Amino acid sequence: MRNYQRELEELLEDTVEREKERRTVPRLFLHSCCAPCSSYVLEYLSAFFSITVFYYNPNIGPKEEYEKRVVEQERLLSVLSERVSENGEDRRFYPITFIKGAYEPEAFYEAARGLEDAPEGGARCMKCYELRLRKAAELAKAGGYDYFCTTLSISPLKKAGTLMEIGECLAEEYGVAYLPSDFKKKDGYKRSVMLSEEFGLYRQNYCGCIFSRREAEKKEIF
Repeated sequence: MRNYQRELEELLEDTVEREKERRTVPRLFLHSCCAPCSSYVLEYLSAFFSITVFYYNPNIGPKEEYEKRVVEQERLLSVLSERVSENGEDRRFYPITFIKGAYEPEAFYEAARGLEDAPEGGARCMKCYELRLRKAAELAKAGGYDYFCTTLSISPLKKAGTLMEIGECLAEEYGVAYLPSDFKKKDGYKRSVMLSEEFGLYRQNYCGCIFSRREAEKKEIF
């Protein structure tokens, strides 16, 4: 059974060595599902990569919820930048830029067609993961990035193996390496909760789509 965290750590060690030799910083195109999930990932990986955060989540509804999460993502990046400015000598922190993806709910509903009643974490979610990661892979290739990946694996409800399988298939298709990752490891999820509380980030109680929202509401009722 693969240990994705170990693979990542080995890659990061190699990245540091190559940086010393070539004085180059690898570029990572990071799909973000939300500010809370990206908080730990950015804290962790910004020491090794120049990161572009790509917020593309057409599954989220309604649009007001989408925009609310975008604002929180941008606010997090601002807070992280301020923290580094105050403690600039404490740790490496390479530049983080932000791309706001278009709000395309029709793309999600097309991907989810026929799977509306599938359980959370099932076939509908697999289609949703692929939709978002494919867009990230396309832009990573167009932008000449060294790697792409997603923050989704930080959630205890998301299977890193499934995300890795999708990511690596797309990596082969688009010719951009998928960063091995299981961000919930090393207490990543716990750290994301701590950072969310520290920064006062908005944490939603459902994944994003109307189907996950219905399930969350049912749990609250019963």
